[in-house]
Amino acid sequence: MTDDRPGSPEEPLAGGNVSAGVVRVGGTVRRPAGPWTPAVHAVLSRLADVGFRHAPRSLGLDARGRHVVEHVPGVMAHPLPDDATAPHLADVGRLARDLHDALDGWTPPPDARFQRVIPPDGEDLVIHHDLAPWNLVIAEDRLVLIDWDGCGPGTRTWDLAYAAHAFVPLAPPDAGGPGVEAAAARLRALADGYGLDDAGRERLARTLAPRTWSMHTLLDHGHRTGTQPWARLWDEGHGGYWRRDAEWVEEHAATLHAALTA
Repeated sequence: MTDDRPGSPEEPLAGGNVSAGVVRVGGTVRRPAGPWTPAVHAVLSRLADVGFRHAPRSLGLDARGRHVVEHVPGVMAHPLPDDATAPHLADVGRLARDLHDALDGWTPPPDARFQRVIPPDGEDLVIHHDLAPWNLVIAEDRLVLIDWDGCGPGTRTWDLAYAAHAFVPLAPPDAGGPGVEAAAARLRALADGYGLDDAGRERLARTLAPRTWSMHTLLDHGHRTGTQPWARLWDEGHGGYWRRDAEWVEEHAATLHAALTA
């Protein structure tokens, strides 16, 4: 359990779509704990132990039972301030590769209880599951991934396909996408930065649409069952966003495949 200084001010932190109860206290961030928190602590501790510098350190629980992690100064990659530069796709790819290499072969504690929001396409290693600009801090000397509550078993391809959608982004031009030719080039840069081999590029090309559709399925199920926060996000229009993007990925699948494999 961490030490708490009496009277330390709490600053609510916004960002992402699921950030209720997250606050900054001095040089730390506190977030509501859940059954998954010990597993998240184990993952972050593993990353710290192997020298992975792109995740905050986990500091345990505070006196109120909240999960405490290191606060990393910097700017968020989304929304990106006007005076900041977005990370290069190759750098994002290298970050994802370093993360996966750090966790590949590691066995979580036997009592680990991860949040399983969307069934992945396999369970080869622990992955982040939400590699996106809204979870990336651009610090002075490094990129740092935050919001690890959704980490859990998955595959490299599943994580990278989600990152591709978020960072390229894989969306129509009227929805923030760069256009199909630019998107294809950015997708290739992501794969090049990761160091994907030929088989990995084929897997990524095949996974782009299913991974995007999986988010629509999650929100649709939340809408039908009233499960929060997914029902709220559906009502806010996010289900439509994911359907639109998934259909765009399917429409341009041949171009994206060629960019990855040519």
